Amino acid sequence: MRFIIFFLLCFTIVSCKQENSKDVPNIDIEEPIKIEDADSSSVVTKDFREFKVLDSKYLSNSEIWKEIEDDLSTFSEEDYLNFYPLIFEQDIPTIQGHIKQGNLTYENLTKFYLYRINKFDRENPLSLNSVISINSKAIESAREKDKQNNVSIKPFSVFGMPILLKDNINAKGMPTTAGAVALQENYTNDAHIVRQLKKNGAIILGKTNLSEWAYFFCGDCPSGYSAIGGQTLNPYGRRLFSTGGSSSGSGVAVASNFCVAAVGSETSGSILSPSSQNSVVGLKPTIGLVGRSGIVPISSTLDTAGPMTKNVVDNAILLGALFGEDKEDDKSIWSLWKANIYYEDLAEDALIGKRFGAIKSLMEDTLYVKSLEVLKAKGARIIEIEPEKKERSGFISLLNLDMRNDLPSYLKNYASKTVKVKSIADVIEFNNRDSINSAPYGQRLFKAIVADSGTAETLDSIKRNLKTIGKQYFDVPRKQNKLDAILSINNYHANYAAVAEYPAITVPMGYSNDGKPKGLTFIAERLREKQLLELAYAFEQASKSRKPPKNYN
Repeated sequence: MRFIIFFLLCFTIVSCKQENSKDVPNIDIEEPIKIEDADSSSVVTKDFREFKVLDSKYLSNSEIWKEIEDDLSTFSEEDYLNFYPLIFEQDIPTIQGHIKQGNLTYENLTKFYLYRINKFDRENPLSLNSVISINSKAIESAREKDKQNNVSIKPFSVFGMPILLKDNINAKGMPTTAGAVALQENYTNDAHIVRQLKKNGAIILGKTNLSEWAYFFCGDCPSGYSAIGGQTLNPYGRRLFSTGGSSSGSGVAVASNFCVAAVGSETSGSILSPSSQNSVVGLKPTIGLVGRSGIVPISSTLDTAGPMTKNVVDNAILLGALFGEDKEDDKSIWSLWKANIYYEDLAEDALIGKRFGAIKSLMEDTLYVKSLEVLKAKGARIIEIEPEKKERSGFISLLNLDMRNDLPSYLKNYASKTVKVKSIADVIEFNNRDSINSAPYGQRLFKAIVADSGTAETLDSIKRNLKTIGKQYFDVPRKQNKLDAILSINNYHANYAAVAEYPAITVPMGYSNDGKPKGLTFIAERLREKQLLELAYAFEQASKSRKPPKNYN
């Protein structure tokens, strides 16, 4: 036993040195390590040793399912097995085809996912704690969809598709908690993007767990933990691999086939990190492309929602459904940009003649190098680059000062009137009344927000400086080499993309020797989502890297 413990400690130390030697100086909020060294591929044993809480002290399976168990009781194991080949790991066009042919209904599709969540997610030896609440109207909504004329079903549509939402996104009928006890009774109206999904016919299946307050709260906790939802676990290495954060539950739920797709949110890596670490496709859009009103914020400068899916086609379909003018979001750019049909023009030959910047310091990663070979084999040209690294000082102050302003604005304008907290200081005080349960890892980042002495002028200066640094990091090598995109791993360069307000998409590129998933991440200039999706699709089809987690088949 002593030898095993000694081996794990040595492995942790060596691995930490290896990971932190990479070109990943993200000032990132995605992992419970020093902010200046943050990298969501950090050693997994760190999270394992530091779990103070696994299961929620505020939720139970019986509570989650009590309002829907009667409707679900008619769906049997036999039904589940019959529908399994029609649904499991299938993309939206394939599922819509089965429905159009009469082999499947939206009701049975919805029940299939609910059955899987109930079967795997909580209070069992394989529990993942990825789902935080269920929409009691989901099956009723599916039945309504079945009453409509199936002849008009469009294969590239979210109509009738069960979608999970990260639990910082307001949705009527379910509390929006951001994982925090202080928001446990935060029943709200729909966020803008939820209205968009419903307008396009999607079924809101429920809410996913997250790193509490989108991982800008404790500072010393494992990603995927929230007081309300408990500890989300990675299906590829339960209690071994980090889930990434903060959209942890969305990544885990998609990977485990608990929904057709999910919506996450990102400030700096919060979609890219859990997507790559759970072997799914995650897209962080250009800031303002997707409406943000009704979402619990960190930063009105950097926040955005985005799609998380098993494949690129579904990602494009879901992005199109989320897209739309948000008149309450002052960064909304919809009025300047006509709607894109993002799933059009996805083709396997899209890589021919494309030029990609490959970051030299990542060449030690064998999966990255293998992915570059895949791209070259499909006609792409790879140019090795070494972007100039600059100190991104002030990033944490940007988040501090934005959240100090933006959270009270959300609480005033979008939260339930029954919510008593009105500020960061109020939340800290609320948690102090029962910190063992509501804040077992402490509130270090929230306390730092209150303590930050920065002014509005300070914030404006930091924003301008960081945006310039972020854009230069990508633009200089892009223009010098006429690049179509720059290639990274996971969320290694998410922070540069965040401050530049550039879009990025990560696609599964395989698994390390211990089975840990990794993603190839494409980064491009603003409003290049359609092109990114085309490039990502061609790579996905050439590499065929994604495999579902074996214990959740």
